[in-house]
Amino acid sequence: MGKKINSDLDLEQKVDALISQMTLEEKIGQMSQVRHFDDISPEDIKTKYIGSVIHTQGPLPGSNAEEWQEKFAMLQRFALSTRLKIPLLFGVDAVHGQNTYEGATIFPHNIGLGAAGNEELVEKAAAITAIESKATGFNWVFSPCVAIPMNEKWGRVYEAFSESTELTARLAKASVKGHQGGLGNIGVMATAKHYIGDGATEFGVEGGNTSLSREEVIERLLPPYQAAIESGVASIMASFNTLDGIPMHAHKALITDLLKEELQFDGIVVSDWKAYSRFGQNDIINAGIDMVMAVDGDLDGFQEGLKAAVLDGSVSEERINDAVRRILRQKFRFGLFDNPFSDKSLISKIGIPEHRAVAKQAVRESLVLLKNENQALPLKKNSKIAVVGPFANNSGLQSGGWTINWQGSTENYTGATTILEGIRKFSTGEVVYDQEGTAEIEDVDVAVIVVGENPYAEFFGDIGGEMNLFQLTLTEEHQKYIDAYSEKGIKTVVVLISGRPLVITEQLKKSDAFVAAWLPGSEGDGIAEVLFGQFDFKGKLPHSWPKSVEDFQGKFGPNFWDESINPLFPLGYGLNYKKSTSK
Repeated sequence: MGKKINSDLDLEQKVDALISQMTLEEKIGQMSQVRHFDDISPEDIKTKYIGSVIHTQGPLPGSNAEEWQEKFAMLQRFALSTRLKIPLLFGVDAVHGQNTYEGATIFPHNIGLGAAGNEELVEKAAAITAIESKATGFNWVFSPCVAIPMNEKWGRVYEAFSESTELTARLAKASVKGHQGGLGNIGVMATAKHYIGDGATEFGVEGGNTSLSREEVIERLLPPYQAAIESGVASIMASFNTLDGIPMHAHKALITDLLKEELQFDGIVVSDWKAYSRFGQNDIINAGIDMVMAVDGDLDGFQEGLKAAVLDGSVSEERINDAVRRILRQKFRFGLFDNPFSDKSLISKIGIPEHRAVAKQAVRESLVLLKNENQALPLKKNSKIAVVGPFANNSGLQSGGWTINWQGSTENYTGATTILEGIRKFSTGEVVYDQEGTAEIEDVDVAVIVVGENPYAEFFGDIGGEMNLFQLTLTEEHQKYIDAYSEKGIKTVVVLISGRPLVITEQLKKSDAFVAAWLPGSEGDGIAEVLFGQFDFKGKLPHSWPKSVEDFQGKFGPNFWDESINPLFPLGYGLNYKKSTSK
């Protein structure tokens, strides 16, 4: 984004002039982020001087994009009716496209983009996400996640690009550039998250303890944040984990001293969910948190508690002014004082063919071929093909968490194509669908068996954690799909839909070909294009692949930082049609 914007005296003078007019209540209001439902009434925007509104799981703003825009425009009008007329920021977890809006273009989750490793493609996907987010009323997205996952048990592995620090830093830079587009009112504010150590907790526990040394944190985890800052990222979100025994939200040495002072980050440090009451109240403000997600009943306690702390001197007004300066700086940077309302002309761009073509390219390039023997792939168009399993014909299952709903969906959603639809589109022979894997099918040339994990998000997806709903292996039911066809001697192609590498050592032996397809999003037919050889495999593993459950007995799973565990496949592995195993 060129020179540091805080060297722009005109902008800084505007910010300082506004701060000089603000009361303490107005400043604390700017630091408050709430949902558009439950947390507030529209009138509260005006009386509590709210600075930001977010959309999360819960009541939708409307039934279509026009209604979404109008709901947020109504709230914006309340903000602009205040004494100082400071516009609102509207935020959303658009982590793989504008994934809260049914009908939007949904890209592969970041793990798939990490497998593709294509910076230009990541930038395009982020730019499209920005357009479709703006079309639904938003000017701020909580993306990209730039964690370095070190244990597949973590339920957010798929939100991150890779265990490779270097690859993550490159793609983080591209993502920020694509989302933000440059100065002015071109893009949306991006957010690098979750600072810092969220993917490197012991045993992969969401919000657990990160026991890496300070040197390891700097070497392994910090470079993607440095890359994001160099790209002008507008905000950074603090993480739920502890580090050095201190909650990251209250870690002054890492937030203020390292991030703001040493790295010269001049944007907003935003909290995660309900952080004020969870992580020490005013301790998080003194540590350097600028904007607080005051949700689920936190708003009044936050505003009143912080005001009392300033009045009794336990939080300095200088700290408050720093927070408000960072918030106002971004509102000026992204043109909100000049253009506070959404552009209705963008609505027609939601889910358009040009956007879906980029998402389909991302699907094709994300696929990693782990095995291909007996000329199982590419599929022949005139073959008789059995397509097996519910994941083959369900866009919700193929997209994972953070898709339409927070925890994802188990049903098809508007505008998406499935793997089965793609196979039927490109096949000239007979295609038989065995949804439950129980059909008595003998006379087929090849079986394409689609297996995977049900959708999950955050701690719900932790393996061995509080919910413990998932496992490091395929379910017994999905293993039986593979057994049923391989035991008949039918040529077997397995497509794995998952948010992380799973232990598939035995299933790999039983298959003729095996494809890691990650969580492809709305363009499932992109998988079929590669299976039929219209495009070659390009994907390379963004993670070391575990060979056994025993690989996870320690704090971390197999990763390229740990040479004591030999993975089944190393980071960067991936075959193609020219370089394929064959028998």
